[in-house]
Amino acid sequence: MKEMPTLQTQRLVLRPMVLTDAPDIQRLAGDRDIASTTLRIPYPYEDGMAEEWIRSRQAVFDAGEGVAFAIVDRSDASYIGGIGLVLSPPHANAEMGYWIGKPYWNRGYGTEAAGGVLRYAFEQLGLNRVYAAHFRRNLASGRIMQKIGMTYEGCLRQHIKKWDTFEDMEYYGILRSEYLAGPAPLAVD
Repeated sequence: MKEMPTLQTQRLVLRPMVLTDAPDIQRLAGDRDIASTTLRIPYPYEDGMAEEWIRSRQAVFDAGEGVAFAIVDRSDASYIGGIGLVLSPPHANAEMGYWIGKPYWNRGYGTEAAGGVLRYAFEQLGLNRVYAAHFRRNLASGRIMQKIGMTYEGCLRQHIKKWDTFEDMEYYGILRSEYLAGPAPLAVD
């Protein structure tokens, strides 16, 4: 069993999820507004789902298929959201996904966490490409992708069906060469 990493940014700790995070995950991710703008978060978020998901993360990490982080405030250890990478080692790329609890929206936490994970992806994992997607109607998620230097790559129209509605998916990506040539990465300790 490999040890999952812990990352730090100016205001955040990105650490492995632990079972004691489950109530916060269920409360925050279980908000209908969070679930409606994400592909994989269920609604309603039932008892036991968070614990099951947390327990599965180590095996995914050990298999080299992904890494997930709890987003936690450095000053008071409050749980803010989650972020992770789904890895494709044969192609040296990963898909980034994230969610921020509604009480923490519009404070820059998503951008800061995504910047920290992007740095980890390129500098620690040695990936060549990181990409992410958002529902077209989730403009805030697209702004995060833009702020961390990702380039808009296109729209897959009505690509996903979420709650009986077909959703357009907007895709963004960044290459290692672009990351290295771009502005200085967000500060990470």
